[in-house]
Amino acid sequence: MTTDPRNLAMIHTVAGLIDPFKSLARQHLPGWSAVNMLDESLLGDTIRDGRLTTQTTRRLAAMVCSAVDGGAQAVVVTCSSLGPAVEAARPLCPVPLFRIDEGMAQEAVRLGGRIGVLATLATTLDPTSALIARTAANQGRPLTQIRRLAEGAFARLGAGDTDGHDRLVAQELIALASEAEVIVLAQASMARALTSVQDHLGSLPVLTSPALGMAHIAKALAQ
Repeated sequence: MTTDPRNLAMIHTVAGLIDPFKSLARQHLPGWSAVNMLDESLLGDTIRDGRLTTQTTRRLAAMVCSAVDGGAQAVVVTCSSLGPAVEAARPLCPVPLFRIDEGMAQEAVRLGGRIGVLATLATTLDPTSALIARTAANQGRPLTQIRRLAEGAFARLGAGDTDGHDRLVAQELIALASEAEVIVLAQASMARALTSVQDHLGSLPVLTSPALGMAHIAKALAQ
């Protein structure tokens, strides 16, 4: 007797991350079928406004409701900038609703009390830092955060200058390495810069959200 796969809706704001997340979903959730929804303007408007607005929060909630109406039995939002909007939408969502950076925050708090948080967008730095702080408080663990913004990196990425983006991220990673016990990369697009600085980082843990987030989701859904 065969069992039809359950449906996981993944809401994205960056088109280039759809394929990597599809691969992670196949790896971590083999009993689920992933459906991808994309709205780049959710992130674009948040960057333009310099904050997550009520209007953008409502629009994300509408996408979540649409996913559920379309048959999704769980939903994950893969954009860390929208984390607070995910939490605001949870009371409206009758199925499990996840923000992608939850698993990363839990692992960071487990690994150390001095956590470096690196982002290329202020709109991502703040919600990621807030999530880590809340996670540490819930677990009763001491926490010191060292926050860094790789100024100009996101603009270079948007202009197609991936090498320039990676160079700016790498510089901040090296600077953080002497201060932190673990480093968190607030955006999935930053992970590529790791390869050029691995020798400088040694055994220092550097965490990214996609794989840790999907592993966390798989564990939660299994329960």
